[in-house]
Amino acid sequence: MDSKLNIFALSRPNIRILHYTWFAFFMTFVVWLGLGPMMPFIQDALGLTNQQAKVLLILNVAMTIPARIIVGMLVDKLGPRIMYTAILTLGGLISIAFAWADSYEQLALLRFLSGFIGAGFVVGIRMIGEWFPAKQTGLAQGIYGGWGNFGSAGAALTLPFIAANMGDADGWRYALTFASVAAITYGLIYFFIVSDTPKGSTYFKPKKMGAMEVTSVGDLILYILMNIPLFLALAVLAWKLSPAQMNLIDTATTYLVYLILAGIYAMQVWKIWHVNSHILKKPVPTLHRYKFKQVAILDWAYLVTFGTELAVVSMLAMFYVSWFDIPKVTAALLAGIYPFINLFARPGGGWISDKIGRKLTLGIVFTGITGSFLVLGFVDKGWPVWVVVGITIVAGIFSKAGSGAVYAMVPLIQRRMTGQIAGMAGAFGNVGAVMFLTVNSLVDYNDFFLFIGIVAAIIFVVILFFLDEPEGQMTEVMPDGTVQMIDVK
Repeated sequence: MDSKLNIFALSRPNIRILHYTWFAFFMTFVVWLGLGPMMPFIQDALGLTNQQAKVLLILNVAMTIPARIIVGMLVDKLGPRIMYTAILTLGGLISIAFAWADSYEQLALLRFLSGFIGAGFVVGIRMIGEWFPAKQTGLAQGIYGGWGNFGSAGAALTLPFIAANMGDADGWRYALTFASVAAITYGLIYFFIVSDTPKGSTYFKPKKMGAMEVTSVGDLILYILMNIPLFLALAVLAWKLSPAQMNLIDTATTYLVYLILAGIYAMQVWKIWHVNSHILKKPVPTLHRYKFKQVAILDWAYLVTFGTELAVVSMLAMFYVSWFDIPKVTAALLAGIYPFINLFARPGGGWISDKIGRKLTLGIVFTGITGSFLVLGFVDKGWPVWVVVGITIVAGIFSKAGSGAVYAMVPLIQRRMTGQIAGMAGAFGNVGAVMFLTVNSLVDYNDFFLFIGIVAAIIFVVILFFLDEPEGQMTEVMPDGTVQMIDVK
């Protein structure tokens, strides 16, 4: 295959798959992240307080944490074709139910369930990984992620206008319903126009389901520890809804949620042990090993890059309205610029990774993320709005390029587990979103930006000293037991 990727060569099956799949991702984001630009309309129509609105934004990203882990496992087992269709149709139906809910309790529950559609991203990572070679995977994954992420901008540029032009308080309901029906329709179309692999290729599957396979004792311990933040993020959400904060659930329910999360974590540890305990008796041959620390570092990197994106795109319209007193539609348009830059920034991060290396690219983008958000930490209400918009654009370029760089590396770790690795990294992105949005609900907006800059600085140091550049080849075992070497250069 030619090393150059021509996205207009529609006669090539892999290029068609790329376009079909990024649009599927696009539709998931229209439905999922359309909540952010629509929130001022929902808040006005239903008389929600600022805290109630902020809790809905947190709930919107919470379910995606476990969903991305589960979907990552299922896509490795069932294939991306089935999974994308299921996510678009089910997610669209849940979104329609949310659009016509008539109490805050219903809104909260359905928005929590709507987070399931955010797991669609993981599905496409595996699909693109199957259809493109390693020398093109950074750019192809970047186009998939960047153009698909543009769905949040598409929502910001269209849904507020639909809501505003309907002429009544239910305009937001019609806008979200329209987007949901479109997602369901495309989900059904997607099933009939794609295949999981090129003709004649093998779809590698993990040998065991329920937990990721690791290849050393140290990696087993690290894997168990890396599951803790996933459950802590959900515990933070329960705390946010408890009498200590929002008083949406009582104290007994709060502690019950904590107990359930602890129980599920214990079950997950048991499952990890069940899948991997054999390595204590018989070490994995060197040829078949991979470094789980690579997965862990990419998880933390994506916590910053995509966690920042989700959090900022969720709160930006409200930030512009409350700090600079501008009209809601104008605020939605200005906020829409932030995800708009996904069109070039995320593919750019993947393309640069293909050209100069994965680690160097991540180092560059994290320098930019740290610097730009630290500057935003000094914003006050006296700053010109155009200056603040400009700095958020710069911050967005670096964070979205960072997401592209992370997923340029994900498929190069272990092919048969690409879905699970992508799912775990994606879940950490949502952990970051929950963490950042929780901080946003507790402090002023400038302190929220400052916190992001500090976290980015810490992860930059981890990348600098501990991340390894992928080298050579990875090993995969064919269904007949033979070994196949796959280039990662």
